[in-house]
Amino acid sequence: MTSVLVVTGTGTEVGKTVATAAVAALAVARGRRVAVLKAVQTGVGPDEEGDARTVARLVPGATTAETVRFSEPLAPATAASRAGGVGPAAWEVADRALDLARGHDLVLVEGAGGLLVRLNKDRETLADVAELLAAPVLLVADPRLGTLNATALTAEALRSRGLVPAGVVVGSWPRDPDLAMRCNLTDLPEMGAGPLSGVLPSGMGALAPGTFTTVARRSLGVGLGGTWSPLERR
Repeated sequence: MTSVLVVTGTGTEVGKTVATAAVAALAVARGRRVAVLKAVQTGVGPDEEGDARTVARLVPGATTAETVRFSEPLAPATAASRAGGVGPAAWEVADRALDLARGHDLVLVEGAGGLLVRLNKDRETLADVAELLAAPVLLVADPRLGTLNATALTAEALRSRGLVPAGVVVGSWPRDPDLAMRCNLTDLPEMGAGPLSGVLPSGMGALAPGTFTTVARRSLGVGLGGTWSPLERR
């Protein structure tokens, strides 16, 4: 059976796309057929590199797609409204994921922003997509101060809908973490979103594909195909 994994974040610019690419890269390296779907892309013009194309650049063996894009860097529902259009319905995203599932072993569905960012005027969110797909949700967390509250709130939202948290990945770990960041590595697993499943170094998105896969392997936990252990402290 095809596995579907939904990827969300504690907010914007936390490293969701790189984390999605890292999971995809390790699955491709294991010989799995992988597809990555961007639920909705905002803040990118028609000819610019969106998140799906970023994944394609980092993971050449993966199939990538996006449902729709809007050029203004806003929440999907707002960007759609200002562009005179409508954001994708939850069922449209879910159907696209299921279409991809027919030819792949793993489908990763990357959201925009956080779990409850509105996709459309009907106030549907990535959580609605995950419900339709009955898929677990991987949370990509900001390493900085404040991430514990955002992680706990996301975990509560997941559980209130009966969704399964698939773990937490720190999306952009700096070379010189401060005290709050180091303490967060200990505290994040207690926030209810599942185990700490990896710590990805900042700057990974600029690596060549082969090097990217190598770094992904040592930065993601066993459950995601890597060798990183939560006993490691950065």
